[in-house]
Amino acid sequence: MTLPRGFALLFLLLALYCGLDPFQHSPIAGFPDFQVHKVDVPAWSQVPTDVDAHNLLQKSEIKFSNQVIGPESIAFDPLGRGPYTGVADGRILFWNGHSWTDFAYTSPNSECIWNFGHRSEICNPIANATPLSYVKNEHICGRPLGLRFHKKTGDLYIADAYLGIMKVGPEGGLATSLVTEAEGVPLRFTNDVDIDEEGNVYFTDSSTKYPRRNFIHLVFSGDGSGRVLKYNPVTEETAVLARNVGFPNGISLSKDGSFLVFCEGLIGRLRKFWLKGDKAGTSEVLAILPGFPDNVRVNENGDFWVALHCRRYMYSYINGWRLHALAVKYSPEGKLLQILEDSQGKVVRAISEVEEKDGKLWMGSVLMPFVAVYDLK
Repeated sequence: MTLPRGFALLFLLLALYCGLDPFQHSPIAGFPDFQVHKVDVPAWSQVPTDVDAHNLLQKSEIKFSNQVIGPESIAFDPLGRGPYTGVADGRILFWNGHSWTDFAYTSPNSECIWNFGHRSEICNPIANATPLSYVKNEHICGRPLGLRFHKKTGDLYIADAYLGIMKVGPEGGLATSLVTEAEGVPLRFTNDVDIDEEGNVYFTDSSTKYPRRNFIHLVFSGDGSGRVLKYNPVTEETAVLARNVGFPNGISLSKDGSFLVFCEGLIGRLRKFWLKGDKAGTSEVLAILPGFPDNVRVNENGDFWVALHCRRYMYSYINGWRLHALAVKYSPEGKLLQILEDSQGKVVRAISEVEEKDGKLWMGSVLMPFVAVYDLK
């Protein structure tokens, strides 16, 4: 057999193996109804090409290494205390200035025995764990993602990927469930949350088909069943503000509360949804992002920090698919104001959220075992 024919046969056998998947190694194994959908991403000519030539995020300080596993969201309470963060084993932790302490839980299975009651053994912290160590039990132990404090009441609102929108008082403990479904459709992948001054809760449900532990199926399929929703605490009703969204992720109200912005994860866009004024109830593209976003947070000036998982695929390919952090700041009008990155992934390899406080950026990551802090000054 000649060498070319040998390669051709090998390629054919590999194709058959991938197609038949006899050992169920495929990412879509177990999903017989898996369907691929077309995703209309922006043209390359529309994608920002700005870069941080100085890789300024490499000047970040890595804090709490291996003390917090998968800290997706970073929050400070109305008194400025914190940070608070949700971690991979289902707990919400509080930094008291000296050490991390258990603050709250979304699942009774994650309650600590020395504080509230019995803790399920499968939800116990794992020695030498990574964020992926807990994925198989997330639906049991809870997986808190987006965190927000109500500035007036001090209550902490939590977007738990599996348990929906929850709330816990200033003293912490076991959170109370607020929303688990909308229009009769269960929340499948609750991702981020924000609250206005009246107590209305705005949040994202990234998919009505795939839970968080199957996010790779969501991405590969191009699933566009995500929703942006609003919960009214007076009527206890939940309304769908936007539907058929491709992986809606981070969400943030504007400083004046006239609109909110949310991230379209599959497309790589920041979208504005008007809440007040003549345009109320309508939406428009605020910005096309240089990569694929996670959370978005507003700062005291009314600008928006967006955490990006990575740049567009072609850039990632050229970069050798290395994890590399990227944070971008936009004005309320959608103007790109600042870009910070660690393109080599030397210090900050990944970020899920950027929270600006007192001239510093606090960066959490669902993939990393630490918090990174960058001094803007």
